[in-house]
Amino acid sequence: MAETVEAVLHDGSRIAVTAQGEGPALLLPVRLEPYGTVEAETMRKWGGDPDVGPALVHGLSRSNRVIAADYEGHRMAHPAADTLTPDHLAADLLAIADAAGADVFGYYGYSWLALSGLQLALRTDRLRALVMGGFPPVDGPYRSMLAVTRAAHAMSQATSTQSPGQSTVPVAEAEPGDWDHVSVQTTEAQTRQFVTLYEALQGFDDFAAEVPPDLPRLAFAGAEDQIDYSAQWGGVRVRIGEPLAQHQAALIAAGWDVQVLPGLDHLSAMHSSVVLPILTAWLQRVGWVRRPAAD
Repeated sequence: MAETVEAVLHDGSRIAVTAQGEGPALLLPVRLEPYGTVEAETMRKWGGDPDVGPALVHGLSRSNRVIAADYEGHRMAHPAADTLTPDHLAADLLAIADAAGADVFGYYGYSWLALSGLQLALRTDRLRALVMGGFPPVDGPYRSMLAVTRAAHAMSQATSTQSPGQSTVPVAEAEPGDWDHVSVQTTEAQTRQFVTLYEALQGFDDFAAEVPPDLPRLAFAGAEDQIDYSAQWGGVRVRIGEPLAQHQAALIAAGWDVQVLPGLDHLSAMHSSVVLPILTAWLQRVGWVRRPAAD
């Protein structure tokens, strides 16, 4: 049986938190609510997996008490435009764990929610397992992501005061991967919160970050996870898979488990068919699962 409670986040907003399964607590910032037909089809067209949240929760709740909260969706509905900082990110994740009654817990996040997990690991002793997907623990693309988010913010400001140009179309009508002709549909506050986050991370030295040495931790990404953005999106390259592969030996020596997934990019590496086997096997290996009852 799943139970649902509410957590109060740093800005006073409330987020629904669902817990189900038995075993060590595992926090997943994923969406459980089904997407609409059109939105789901668009996500699949672009290479995404609209069912990743429910699939992960269903699969992992067999061995863990899974705590699920759609933090990204919440922040799009309740933007923390000026306060989405690493400190507040960590505080929000701890508030979610608190609402579910988890004193200690594991965490899995993908993309910017993976870097959120890294920031959490640097700020609490309650974490017992950390998995970062689609974002490298070292040599992360903090500068390039700031450029991309600043560009997105500038476009959201422009579209809030004028109609989109004739050359732009909704995501559902655009050719997959053709970001240059996609109309920006996020608000100024939604995009500004990510500018706030990446500005706050510009002084962060991930090479010097002192993750607790006894914390089991895994990083994975697609080997083809790299995006080259045009000038209108900041004119930068966001490198994910390359730095993970480049620093793989050093990361392993520092205590990380590392998996670079051949042939996969940012969206394909986050599919439940990829992630669930990785998480299931790794959590079993590090012992953060329910142990079989004694005979």
